[in-house]
Amino acid sequence: MHRSALWYAALPAALAALLAPALWNGWPLVFFDTGGYVKRAFDLELEPGRSIFYGLFLAGGSLGWMSLWGPVLLQAGATLWLLRLTLRTADLPAGPAATALLALGLSALTGISWYVGQLMPDILAPLLVLCLWLLGFRRDRLGMGEKVGVGAVAVLALLSHMSSMALAAGLVACTALALPAARRWRALPAPRPLVPALLVAATVAAMPALTWAIAGQFAFTPGGPAFVFGRLVQDGIAQRFLDEACPDPAYRLCAYRDRMPTTANDWIWHQDSPFKAIGGWGGADAEMSRITRESLERYPLMHLETAAASTLEQLVKLKTGDGLDEWQEVTRWMVSGYLPHLNPGFLDARQQREEVTQGLFDALNAVHVPVAYLSMALSLLALAWALRAGQGDLAAFTAFVWLALLGNALICGALSNPHDRYQGRIVWLAALAAAMAAMRWWALRRGRTA
Repeated sequence: MHRSALWYAALPAALAALLAPALWNGWPLVFFDTGGYVKRAFDLELEPGRSIFYGLFLAGGSLGWMSLWGPVLLQAGATLWLLRLTLRTADLPAGPAATALLALGLSALTGISWYVGQLMPDILAPLLVLCLWLLGFRRDRLGMGEKVGVGAVAVLALLSHMSSMALAAGLVACTALALPAARRWRALPAPRPLVPALLVAATVAAMPALTWAIAGQFAFTPGGPAFVFGRLVQDGIAQRFLDEACPDPAYRLCAYRDRMPTTANDWIWHQDSPFKAIGGWGGADAEMSRITRESLERYPLMHLETAAASTLEQLVKLKTGDGLDEWQEVTRWMVSGYLPHLNPGFLDARQQREEVTQGLFDALNAVHVPVAYLSMALSLLALAWALRAGQGDLAAFTAFVWLALLGNALICGALSNPHDRYQGRIVWLAALAAAMAAMRWWALRRGRTA
């Protein structure tokens, strides 16, 4: 069969695999935050934790709200394309059969397809990792159009969530720090951190100007202090500080210290939370930031211990389906109010008919969770094998993936609070690294026995 014909057969199968949960649902999957992203594109106003740029991506990807299948199809296409580029630049089979089989395998054994088919920027976090790998270590193997495309996906990911900016900054720094190791061991691919660093720096610098042009505010996506403080509430640091500092008129929270919540979610989202009583989003930022800073000075060891514990918890907290079977009221209201022409299909979806249940995710996680843990372990074994066998490119890729896993766990666990979806969205990269090592091992074995 001609190669182009093979692609015509493999491409729909691979995309269908990556979109399987959404296709089964009958509509793209939504999360509690989805409605907020939709609203951003209509109101052109900033809102805590809801990037206006991802909202504009939803508007553009749906061709002016014709169909929200457009954005998830673009997410699936970008995922498949980056998977193929990663294989090809590693000198691994990257034809239609290999690419489709990889997509099918990841979709069957990991939670990747539940993020690809979701109207949320979560899938962009792992795609950003692949983009930074390709631009930082494999740029010489990309054509000009591919470099531009990879850069465009990276920029979208950077603009779509503030945690992606932090993760990218860390990975670029690690790319630069890898230069001495590459000089010592020639088997390692030569890191080229300049382009990724310029891309990340330019995006970070441009974001406030872009939000000013779009929304009239020179700012990043707001909300950071509340998420950080929520973790301090959950770990008891905020309560300890108030017990020692109060009464003090400088802290409005002193009036509420006897009824402080015990979880970050209750601090941020509960209607009766003291967070709302002292000003809520924006209005409470100064006090939360001050308490965060002063508690860090008073209890540095407690901060370090709880941050480490939250990071480790986030590293292994990775179940598929977090929040997809609840909290849909806001999104229902947004779709009905802003996209009434899409409402019939939206309400007819299995998710809105409450057929997407915790029981379904329990069954899926009986596979996804063990596979995730096994992939993490196998990727570490693959790293050791690659170092011993002189497969420096695979060793570097696997190490890069692990830096991303650890960085994501630190950013989401210690600077916010652990949730399954934060690590679940990115852990499939470990399965990718393990699969690539297996493909290289098999190729080397065949070469020796031929």
